[in-house]
Amino acid sequence: MKFRIFLNAVTLVAFLAVSALTQAQTVGRNPVRGGVLNVSILTEPVTLNSGIHTTMYIGEVASKVQEGLISFDADLKPVPALATKWEVAPDGKTIAFDLRKGVKWHDGRDFTAADVAFTLKEVWQKIHPFGKAAFANVDRVEVPDPHRIVLHLSAPAPYLLNYINAYGAPVLPKHLYEGTDIVNNPYNAKPVGTGPFVFREWVKGSHIRLERNPGYWQEGRPYLDGILFRFIPDAAARAVVLQSGEVDVSVGSALPATSLAQFRDKSRYSFNLIDGNYLATIAFAQFNVNEKRLSDKRVRQAIAHAIDREALLKVVYLGYGKVATGPIPSSVTKYYSPDTRQYPLDLKRAAQLLDEAGYRADAGGRRFGLRLVIAAGQTQYTRTAEFIKQSLAKIGIDVELQTLDYATSLRRVFTEWDYDIFVSSMHRLPDPTLGVQRIFWTQNIRKGVPWTNTGYSNPKLDALMEQAAREPDETKRKAQIKEWQQIVQEDVPILELIEPVWITVSTARFRKLALQGDGLFSSWADAWLEPGKK
Repeated sequence: MKFRIFLNAVTLVAFLAVSALTQAQTVGRNPVRGGVLNVSILTEPVTLNSGIHTTMYIGEVASKVQEGLISFDADLKPVPALATKWEVAPDGKTIAFDLRKGVKWHDGRDFTAADVAFTLKEVWQKIHPFGKAAFANVDRVEVPDPHRIVLHLSAPAPYLLNYINAYGAPVLPKHLYEGTDIVNNPYNAKPVGTGPFVFREWVKGSHIRLERNPGYWQEGRPYLDGILFRFIPDAAARAVVLQSGEVDVSVGSALPATSLAQFRDKSRYSFNLIDGNYLATIAFAQFNVNEKRLSDKRVRQAIAHAIDREALLKVVYLGYGKVATGPIPSSVTKYYSPDTRQYPLDLKRAAQLLDEAGYRADAGGRRFGLRLVIAAGQTQYTRTAEFIKQSLAKIGIDVELQTLDYATSLRRVFTEWDYDIFVSSMHRLPDPTLGVQRIFWTQNIRKGVPWTNTGYSNPKLDALMEQAAREPDETKRKAQIKEWQQIVQEDVPILELIEPVWITVSTARFRKLALQGDGLFSSWADAWLEPGKK
């Protein structure tokens, strides 16, 4: 095992060297019009509306149809999208947006500030998994004219501009959603947006097809005639279709780390390592704190001490990432704190904690069993689950792996709360109020809404998170966020495992004018297929 880990580390160093050379190939000049871009994604979306469901696999597709007020450049600085400019008042309690003129919805209706106001009040604040926290300080919305909207806040919301892109807060057409059951509106599966591509068909189990929007507001764009997203749940098959040229892009680490060496030829393939920077993702093991044994934090701490995360990084992730040290990833440098309780591998301490909690081992060394839920098709999480199963066996906990289709796994975890451990990843975003508070905040315990809190509650933590969300003094806010990282690490309702790197692999045909820090949710209005390339 040690020898294999060493080889993987050597392979990683060589691969990253090649990646650094090939990444720039994605960027080009002199775009060419025409052609359909074929893209493989590992999981079929459950909807095509990122306004009600924030899963990455939805955003990768929906962001070509739906748009937000802003986008982000390669350095994660906000740049105009549906908003051309914005102004934040000196006291932080007013944010005004000037909206782009001449924009049409795909059905021909005019896009106006009324659409933004409706979406904010009825979708982002009420339904969106992040929105309850992200837009909590928005008291009133003013629409002085059809192309200007002003947000009046009860307290400053310094994080807000980090979450109004196509992934975080897509604008929906008021005329198609007002007065309807928004969560079950049929346009969630056939979206009408303002983006560069128009939805054309969704063949369940096969693909989603988008076509060029001839009336797009960016003159001359998009360059592509269309995009075909193919659902390919088998990892080996995703590698085969990219090698054969049947697809040109495999997004968001759809290719497992073990297969990346096949695509080192820089004349044929490019690697993009910054597409997912905006997400600030952490792979985790979430505990169902409603379950009797897991409601005791000593049991959760014992499980944390039983898992060697350094070995997990090397064996499962082949070194593509870092060991997570808390709920805020190290990439969010402004708020990250390593000064929290850690759980190094310590089987004796794990056994002691379980004994203290009243779960002593029987004559055969067994203590109890747990069910671990994972979604099918996600190779790294499947292997992570297997790693955890083997690890917990060493302290007398039998783990039953329950591999479910993606939609069923979300229902079991976030609607039915019928699980013990859930292994997946969650995006923490550039600001903790946006991407982290939702997981631990008592007010975000919302059955039926994916990626929300499933039962953990700590009043002291709630108060700190709420204070940080409205604190205008950055020094005080950092201190508050540091303290609540300490509380979470003590209670460990979620065991943070790995900070993965999202890797997009494409053929040399695929080109863009610029890379983006939120490139997984790029509109691809600036993408094209280079002729003469294979």
